[in-house]
Amino acid sequence: MTVNRRSSLRSVITIAAVAAIALTGCTSDPLAAKYGNGGTTNYTSSDGTVTEVPAENRADPMEFEGVTDGGIDISSADYAGDVVVVNFWYANCAPCRAEAPDLQEISARYADKGVSFVGVNIRDQPETALAFARKYSITYPSIIDAESGAARLAFAGHVPPSAVPTTIVLDKQGRVAARFLGQITSPSNLDTVIRDLLAEGA
Repeated sequence: MTVNRRSSLRSVITIAAVAAIALTGCTSDPLAAKYGNGGTTNYTSSDGTVTEVPAENRADPMEFEGVTDGGIDISSADYAGDVVVVNFWYANCAPCRAEAPDLQEISARYADKGVSFVGVNIRDQPETALAFARKYSITYPSIIDAESGAARLAFAGHVPPSAVPTTIVLDKQGRVAARFLGQITSPSNLDTVIRDLLAEGA
């Protein structure tokens, strides 16, 4: 029995060590790591609630516009017919950093498949937003909304002012079909929502 207990103990220690190494390898951002460990730094987030809206209950199409971190004018009209994922964020938001790689991965997966991603940066100037994009290899644009607040106003009622990040998913008609409050901790949930919306009317 002593041998079995020692063997079991070694197995537990080995598993814990492997898990620690795996987590270390995935976390190169101290702020994101602090958030993942339960710390909070300079942001207000929500509890990760996901709300989906059945097609028959969706309101009118959303209309938004703004200037991106790259200085390009964009609007909702540019994404007509696409499923659109709109992510509200800013660079010093720990959960925004934690979810950025997942958002980019899903964005890349659906490139040229009728899905567009758009960020709305609520706090930073273009240089800061672009530095964030380089750090996390983000390829989709972000509207710089710190001064005008126009994009946030367009989504008023759907994005609580203090809930960052928030991700809104629009259907092919531009209507709000789903909302993720707080960090998207299960990217598969966003993937499922996107696939379901792509299948609508297909």
